[in-house]
Amino acid sequence: MKVLVVGSGGREHALVWKLKQSPLAKEIYAAPGNPGMAAIAKCVPIQVGEIIGLAKFVKDNKIDFTVVGPEFPLAMGIVDEFEKRGLKILGPNQRAAKIEADKAFAKDFMHRYGIPTADFKVFYKKDAALSYVKSIDFPAVIKASGLAYGKGVAIVKNRREADMVIDEMLIQKKFGEAGQRIVIEEYLEGHEVSVLVLTDGRSIKILPPAQDHKRLLANDQGPNTGGMGSYSPYLLDRKTQNLIDNVIIRPTVLALLDNEIIFKGCLFFGLILTTRGPKVLEYNCRFGDPETQAILPLVSSDLLPVLLAACEDRLDEVELDYKNKMAISFVLASAGYPGYYETGKPIRIDASETSQLLIFHAGTKLEDKRLVTAGGRVLTVTAIDETLKLAKLRALASIKKIGFEGMYFRPDIGASGMRKVRRRRKKK
Repeated sequence: MKVLVVGSGGREHALVWKLKQSPLAKEIYAAPGNPGMAAIAKCVPIQVGEIIGLAKFVKDNKIDFTVVGPEFPLAMGIVDEFEKRGLKILGPNQRAAKIEADKAFAKDFMHRYGIPTADFKVFYKKDAALSYVKSIDFPAVIKASGLAYGKGVAIVKNRREADMVIDEMLIQKKFGEAGQRIVIEEYLEGHEVSVLVLTDGRSIKILPPAQDHKRLLANDQGPNTGGMGSYSPYLLDRKTQNLIDNVIIRPTVLALLDNEIIFKGCLFFGLILTTRGPKVLEYNCRFGDPETQAILPLVSSDLLPVLLAACEDRLDEVELDYKNKMAISFVLASAGYPGYYETGKPIRIDASETSQLLIFHAGTKLEDKRLVTAGGRVLTVTAIDETLKLAKLRALASIKKIGFEGMYFRPDIGASGMRKVRRRRKKK
């Protein structure tokens, strides 16, 4: 069959790489794709927001199945448009995608259904928000309600910082329409974990949990980014896993159904493990990035039949198996990211892709037949091995063979996971 993956980042490269392994996949297309995907798929120059153009391409080229990577086209209604035309596509429709595209909606949804999350208030007006922060404890969290691609979240340490962020979002329009409403919520302490769940709206398949590293600098310092790396699986004890499954994941799917929302695709749970139990930091309506780059290499099953089953309301008929290994991903970023950064820097890659090492392209392009940087997050290097420590050593050795001017990565990706393993060994 012919399969199209919509998107151009590291997450989509990982999806293309995994789907390419399926014997069912006769041809793989990517729109718009990137130079890394071009080695294993046919890239077509249609941007993710060109929904009518994508639908026409799928129809004209007899594409059998489309998988959507990024949140933007989902929030714009790509699934609604494709389904209206009778085209098979996996992803939530526009109404279901609000669970990510509108954080105020998501927080109210969790509150109504008793799904554990941080206490919060939603504001449209600066004066009301400024008045509210006079009465709260710090640190606190301020979020743009709309899509800000991982950058619309600020942890503020005092009232002065809170006032500044409120002004930036509501008055200066730093995030445009995404910041027309803001959510101010309590700051939660604990370890963060990402749980990705494939669902057809009723049945679920839970992928290996991962830990993302959102702050730019080592030891969780610096500004928030779209993600500087991840590892999987994140080790959860049985009690915590049961709480996540039965208090958060399954109630969320049932609550969506209660709202007559049938969510199909990947439902992302951004969780924090507090002393009062796991709580939801955020929902996403798609595969995580960079979590996907660490999780998919651990999937031993053919992914394509599973995604098809989710699309066709029969997810309970298929199995999803995993390797008993560890995977780790490092994001190689441009100097200045997540702020201003220059592009067009030549990229040197001496390492080759193998079953043990994967290089997923994100912000790259070809310029005069040279591979150059074209974004803030440029490449994701993923390695798998028997232990997290061995996987990390393998990845770091390979990163030494990659270079571009100003290249930056967090060297401590996975450090908390290795400490967790050591603590478990001591208890035994």
